[in-house]
Amino acid sequence: MAWVYLTIAGLLEVAWAFTMKQSDGFTRPVEAGLTIVIALCSFGLLAVAMRSLPLGTAYMVWTGIGAVGAFIVGIVVLGEAATLPRLIAAGLILAGIVTMKLSH
Repeated sequence: MAWVYLTIAGLLEVAWAFTMKQSDGFTRPVEAGLTIVIALCSFGLLAVAMRSLPLGTAYMVWTGIGAVGAFIVGIVVLGEAATLPRLIAAGLILAGIVTMKLSH
């Protein structure tokens, strides 16, 4: 179950990063509030996952899911550039997540 919690925590990291962007520097109260609530849920699930997963593995996978997920949301939803160097960087992060999962 730790990996399920960790995956959900990572997906919630994507969600709070998106709502933080939408909060316009925490000037929009609804989006700012959502950011805080979602972030707390993400941290909570990360903490539960860390009960049985090593710190380095859990944190690396959590941040990796968040980084790659936010990158994808930025491109698909916000129209950010999908340049070759950015795609390669995201691919390397994804390769690191997979390698970390396989090494556990």
